Amino acid sequence: MTSIVSTPRITALQTRVVEVIKETHDAHTLVLEPAAEQADSFRYRPGQFLTLRIPSDRDQDAARCYSLCSSPEQDERLKVTIKRTRDGYASNWICDNVEAGHVLEVLKPAGTFVPSSLDTDFLLFAAGSGVTPVLSILKSALIAGTGSITLIYANRDEQNVIFKDELVALTKAYSGRLHVIHWLESVQGIPDLASMTALAKPYAQREAFICGPGPFMDCIETVLQNLGAAPERIHIERFNSLEANPFAPVDPLVVDADGETAQVEVELDGKTSNVAWPAGNKLLDVLLNAGIDAPFSCREGACSACTCIVLEGEVEMERNEVLEPQDLEEGLILACQAKALSPKVKITY
Repeated sequence: MTSIVSTPRITALQTRVVEVIKETHDAHTLVLEPAAEQADSFRYRPGQFLTLRIPSDRDQDAARCYSLCSSPEQDERLKVTIKRTRDGYASNWICDNVEAGHVLEVLKPAGTFVPSSLDTDFLLFAAGSGVTPVLSILKSALIAGTGSITLIYANRDEQNVIFKDELVALTKAYSGRLHVIHWLESVQGIPDLASMTALAKPYAQREAFICGPGPFMDCIETVLQNLGAAPERIHIERFNSLEANPFAPVDPLVVDADGETAQVEVELDGKTSNVAWPAGNKLLDVLLNAGIDAPFSCREGACSACTCIVLEGEVEMERNEVLEPQDLEEGLILACQAKALSPKVKITY
């Protein structure tokens, strides 16, 4: 006999837009102020992102992930920067409609594009709006870290350089630690292996973070690999458009009387919980149904927001578009895609 357990709805957070900054002709920064009672839910680490609900006349609202460009290491409001994309429903809706006073529904900050330590030397690569999480890391490392930072930043032309004035100010304030190298396609052409290798070579053994269009990131990854950079020191942020609505109700748990039920021990935010994990159900659904506030965003295996580590036991993933082979070897899994294979599993976030 199979039964379906009723499921809770996702509780979205709310944040008010207090200012809209026009960085370039097609890039807007939203300055956000969460409600006081929800402030703790907006705590974040440099390099993480917010998932925004976008109103739509379709069957369900759209949702998009946008990186925070602010730094949690200094006293500033949360900021996300959105650049228009051709035929991009969400980016165009935001740039055309969102003004100061607008209230947005979002999910908790999430993502693993985060330095394990700020006390190291960094090599940062960004192209276009890919600079947003990179800027958060850059500012945080300058404020709270001790190392040197080189940013190689590619854009079509000077008019499309997002955060141009802020980068100039930071370079002056941290002249001994920050080096910004601009690459303009209108002047130097499209970044290629040879040109990027020449720029990266002096810094190739640093902790590297890369964000931008897919071909750009692939190029830089190849450059660093060819220069002998350790794989664990190369970090890439890849975003895919969300197909489903992460704000929709959690999938109900299906309990098969003839199926096995595993037990999962979960360490999250300093608390340990033990939960029954019925066969065939995905870990994230199990945790959310148990009232555990586990992080997530896309619920499709296309982002890294729900990443956790298996400490004991065995699981299988139905889908994975973001974790690299090395991540899997280290025990990382996507909770939204994981099903139990052993009777006992222990994980930590």
